[in-house]
This record gives sequence, C-alpha cells and structure tokens, in this order.
Amino acid sequence: MGFIGDFSLMIVPYVIGIGLFAYVYGMIKKSDRWIETGRRATLALAFLTTAASLTLIYLLSIGDFRYEYVARYTSTDLSLFYKIAAFWGGNAGSLLLWLWLLSLYTALVTYSKHKDSEQMLPIVSTVLLSIGLFFAIVLETAAPPFKLAANVVTEGSGLNPLLQNPGMAVHPVTLYLGYIGFGIPFAYAVAALILKKTDAVWLKVTRKWTLISWFFLTMGIIYGAKWSYVELGWGGYWAWDPVENASFMPWLTGTAFLHSAMIQEKKGMMKKWNVSLIILTFLLTLFGTFLTRSGILWSVHAFANGPLGAYFLAFIGIALVFCVGLLVVRWPSLKGEVEFEAAVSKETSFMLNNLLLLGVAFTVFWGTIYPVISEALTGDKVMVGAPFFNRVSLPVFILLVVLMGICPLIAWKKSTLRNLRKNFLYPLIFAVISAVFLFLLGVRGLFTLLSLTSALFVVATISFEFYRGVEARAQMTGQNKFISFFQVINRNRRRYGGYMIHLAVVFIAIGVTMSSAYSSQIQVMLKPDERVNMKQYTLTYRGLSEEKSAGKSTVFADVVLQKGDKTIGVVRPERIFYANGLQPTSEIAIYSTWSEDIYVVLAGWEEGTSNAVFEIHWNPLIQWIWFGGYLIILGTLIALWPDRRRDVMIE
Repeated sequence: MGFIGDFSLMIVPYVIGIGLFAYVYGMIKKSDRWIETGRRATLALAFLTTAASLTLIYLLSIGDFRYEYVARYTSTDLSLFYKIAAFWGGNAGSLLLWLWLLSLYTALVTYSKHKDSEQMLPIVSTVLLSIGLFFAIVLETAAPPFKLAANVVTEGSGLNPLLQNPGMAVHPVTLYLGYIGFGIPFAYAVAALILKKTDAVWLKVTRKWTLISWFFLTMGIIYGAKWSYVELGWGGYWAWDPVENASFMPWLTGTAFLHSAMIQEKKGMMKKWNVSLIILTFLLTLFGTFLTRSGILWSVHAFANGPLGAYFLAFIGIALVFCVGLLVVRWPSLKGEVEFEAAVSKETSFMLNNLLLLGVAFTVFWGTIYPVISEALTGDKVMVGAPFFNRVSLPVFILLVVLMGICPLIAWKKSTLRNLRKNFLYPLIFAVISAVFLFLLGVRGLFTLLSLTSALFVVATISFEFYRGVEARAQMTGQNKFISFFQVINRNRRRYGGYMIHLAVVFIAIGVTMSSAYSSQIQVMLKPDERVNMKQYTLTYRGLSEEKSAGKSTVFADVVLQKGDKTIGVVRPERIFYANGLQPTSEIAIYSTWSEDIYVVLAGWEEGTSNAVFEIHWNPLIQWIWFGGYLIILGTLIALWPDRRRDVMIE
C-alpha cells in the first residue's frame, strides 16, 4: 500500500514543474491553452498529495511497521485517534501535511473568480506552486515519509506521551492552516507588484483568506497554550519558548496587516506598508518552521535536529532576496493616493497600532535569536528568559488594548473635539470609576491596574457602540431592541464581528493579567491523611496507588478537595511510566471554575513510604483565556459570514 503514497510523492515535483512551465510560458505567450494546463496541474497536485497523505494515515492506523515513520511514531496499543494524529507527530509527516494543505489551498484559489482574476491568478498560482516545489523537494530528499525501516520491526516506539492530548492533536493542524494560509495574500501581493496593480483589489480579494489564516493561527496558539497548561505540569500556559515565539511573531505582523489593510481599502493609503507587512508575515511563517526543525534552539515543542534547517534557511534566503528585489523595483508605484491629514484620526490610530505590534514582533524576534547571536560572537549561548519579554512587551500590550477601544470609534481623516467627547466621554468615566473600584478592592500593581482598567475601557467602548447601533436601528425601523440587536450585527457583520473579536481579546487580557499577577504556588510533602490549605481550599491526601496496563504503569494519588465546609470531590494527579523506555510523564489534576483553578501535580514520593510530594497552584481566571478563544471563533464566523452586497461590490 505504501508504494501508492511513495509513487505519488515521487511524481509531485514533476507535476509542479509542468505547472510552473505551463503558467510561465502561457503568460509570456498569452496562451489560454497553456494557462489551462497550469490550472490542471494544480488539481493533479492536490490529487497526488491527497493520495500520499491518505496512504500514510492508513499505514499509521494499521501499524505497518515496515515503514520507518510508522514504527517511530505509533505502536499497537495507541488509540486510533492518536495513530492518525501521529501523521503530524514527526518531521516527514508534518511536512507532508504542510504540502497537502498548501496544494488544496492552491487548487481552491486557482479556480476562484474575482475582479482581475484572469491577470492575477496565473501569477498567484505560480507563486504557490513554487512554494509547493520546495516542500516536495524536501520530502523527496531529506524527510521521506515512506522510507522503509532498515531492520524488521515488530513493535513501534509509540507517539510521544506529551503529544497524546486532544488539544495537541488539533494544535499543529490549526497552526499549519494559519501558516500556509498567509501564503495566499503573500502570493497576491507578489502578483500585484509584478502587474503594477497596487490598488486595493488584491486586499479585498484576500481579506477572507487573511482573516481565515489569522483565525487558525490564533486557534493554534491558544490550543498550544492550553496543551502547555494541562500537559507539561509547570502551572503556566506561556513561557516565551522559542517555538511559541515562532508562532507569535507572524501572528503579530498578521494582526497588523489585518488592520492596516482596511486603511488601504478605504483610503488608498499605506500601500508600501501593506505589501511589506504581508511579505514579512509570510517570511516569519517560514522562519517559525525553520526554528522548529533546525534544532538551533532548544524547545520542548521542537522536532529532532536534522538537515532540514539548512533547507529552510536557503529557501528563506531566496524568498527574501526575491521579495526585497521586487519591492525595490516596484517601490515608486506604491505611492499612496492620499496622505495623512491629521494627527488625531482613525488612520493615525491604526498606524500607531501597527507600529506597536511591529515593536513587539521585533522584541520577540530579537529575544528569540539572541542566544544564537551571542554564541556566534562570544562562544557562549546567552538565553533570554521570560522577564525580558514581559518587561518590554507588557507596557506595549496595555497601549494596544487602549487603542483597541479607541480605533473603532475615532473618525476618519480628522477627529474634532466634539467627536471625541461624543464617543469617549462615557467610556472614560466608566474606566476611571473602574480604576478606583479596582484600587479599593486591593489591586495595587501599576501595570496590573492599568491593564485591567484599559480592558474595562474597551468593554465600555464596545458596549457603547452596540447600544448606539441598536438604538438607531430601533428608532429607524420601529423594531424592538432585541431584534434590532441581531439586525445591527447582520447588517454589518465585518464591523460587529470585529467588535466580538476585540471583546474576546479583552477576556484573554483579563485572564492573563489576573493569572500572572495573583497566582500562588506551593510545594509540599504530605503523609497519608495530612492536609494542606491553598487559599480558600483544603486538600487532604489519602494515599498512593498503582495501576498497570499494557505498556505502562500509573502511580496516582487520591486527594480530597474541599472549599470551606463543602467537599467538592477527589482529584487524582498521576505519574505514568512507560515500558518502552520513554520519559515518564505527569497527568495534572485540575479543578477549574470561572473564578479560579486548583492545579495539582504529583511531583514525586518517598521511596518505601506513602509520603508524596505535591506542587499545588492556585490560578485565577484561567477559564477566561479559553473562553476568549471560543469568542474569537464566534466573532470570526460573524465577520466571515457571506455578505452578498459586499461580494457583489468586489466582483
């Protein structure tokens, strides 16, 4: 069966080569017949990568250990769900997934229709096929997924236990959908530059692709954070790990692009900025993949070291030279149609938003690569820890949250004092009262107080905007306010979907602020029936037990959890040992509510006794972070929901 996938992958580079030749020759000769050949090559590519991917999934699901990849990442005792998830558990499989998704995206884009599609799509498809060719070459030469094992293997090594988590099973797919998706607006930007069509058409056509890519990248980051929280056992969700940073950098520049693109769509401004931003975002997605696979920096998320880093570094270099060269040549044609008119306007607030996001992106980039630079210059690898990132980024994030409340309500071109008073008087009064109230409740840290106050300011501006919209709609149509609420959203989905996403970010910001400022942690050794207090909770340790099953042994502790006089139940932290020699792992016991989490880790025990060591964390408002993620899904769906009026305008 594996020969189907192997053969499919083997001919993929040739099919891409034919497609590239057909497109280039067709564009030079203005031949529809050759362009159509190129289009068909994208379909053939999608078919071949689908065949290869389904073949690998089949081999993983039946545990065909004749293949090295299957033997390395599955075992007979693994559930079917994680056997399929092993598809992206290693380098070769994850790169095949990347090529598969890219080929499906390419086919979808190639057969789309929009204004200027006849001119733009041949170039867009050529760019996407070129990216696909790189991955096809890597799969054929450096990471073949259908390589046969050197020896007879009767049992596989199994999937890394840390990856056996539902969140981690979804995290890579969503992350890749985001990474790869940004390749589409990038390809359109290249087409716009080559054709000198630097108006806003390419931005309007790719807006949904950009939003979809941003959405999946956001979900990938949130799923990754949740996996870190529930699986790694350190009580946190974000450690500024190099691979975490690798996904965060394109998210920051992609967020900036989403906002600045609106300025070009509405006013014809910031053309140079937008093209540069999407090129930077695409290059950062490649850089993130390079970090994950090069092994130049240690990370719990990284794949094993190998030659792939050199491949990606070379490809990033080629893409960088090509993009910079194209930008330089086309720079004069990217002049904006109008200039900034006033210091206080929606345009300038969006520009400030962009500069802050890029500032954070640069900080994260510098802190991530600094160990490599320091090692190259001094021979010593100097690591940059979370305090550096927090100290530099925190004030900027607070300013970004404040801008999130200001940008949507400030006027285009120039805001008058009357306009500012009308839009911001009540939200500002609410924010000041909130700050006083928070201070009286005991919130003292300057950044904590500023962060929470700015978040509540955004809540007030969004609520005020919804209120005014509903009132105006109710007065205009005579509908009751409940119906008007939904009609307002329905009439302007992009705008109110955006507000919903801003509200989601506020939930995440409050959750991050509170859990960072007020979390508590203790480590304690308990004898059976001893108890320990954590905040308003009492934990009583009952004893250790052990269960053995196929391939592993699980040691767990029963801990009775009480809040005041009320017994909540038994939580059971575990330590798992594997017969195949894999590193032992911990299963965390978490009691989670909207206000707080009790997080219990079985850290160890005293040999020969039942005395056990526990790490116990009290983390406030963690659920707000995950809820914010779900709210982003809702907001994005609203913003993406088809709007026939807008679609007709684009066409």
